[in-house]
Amino acid sequence: MGEKSTRIFFILDDDPLFLEMFDWPAILPYVTGLLNPRPHHHASDAIVEYGSDLIGRGMGWHIDGHDDGYRGLGPHIPLLQLKIGYYLSDMTQPGQGNLCVVPGSHKAAFAPDQEDLKRRERFAGVAEICAPAGTAILFHNALWHSAGPFTREDGQRSMLYYAYEHPWMIASQEHWGYSKAFYNNLTPDRRRLFHGFLFDPPEIRWG
Repeated sequence: MGEKSTRIFFILDDDPLFLEMFDWPAILPYVTGLLNPRPHHHASDAIVEYGSDLIGRGMGWHIDGHDDGYRGLGPHIPLLQLKIGYYLSDMTQPGQGNLCVVPGSHKAAFAPDQEDLKRRERFAGVAEICAPAGTAILFHNALWHSAGPFTREDGQRSMLYYAYEHPWMIASQEHWGYSKAFYNNLTPDRRRLFHGFLFDPPEIRWG
């Protein structure tokens, strides 16, 4: 990150608005419909980036998940995490760190060419997601993606990311990043979105 740009992890206890977005009624049906009727929280973070810090930054292509993106389960890595990104700043113009994806790569029998993945610039077939503030982007853990380059010094990228997983998974150190008081003060509906071992006493959360 640059001098002003930052990424903040474990955000749910930082502000009530972050927790409100965690189970936002407009988006939760997509999580339960696409992933699991009993989804659990995986991770959440906030990203604030400025072109004045990061002008000329290259790409960083990757897929999400442990074990280098659950690659031992592929090809056709299953949907184990559903990631949701919220654009907080206007991203209708390219060149300000916009999310870039390789469409259909989560269904491919092979990874993109390694030479392409090493490129600092976009390559053929990459889609740069340009959208206004308030846009929600949902994507599969096995979708190849990267933050795009900054070509504008006045560009800004502000985003929230929330990830959800199946109830039988225990996949993120973030689960230990919050206090027992945070967990035990959650509403009953929100408690259902967390693994039961986090509570005192522990609770059954799947089965």
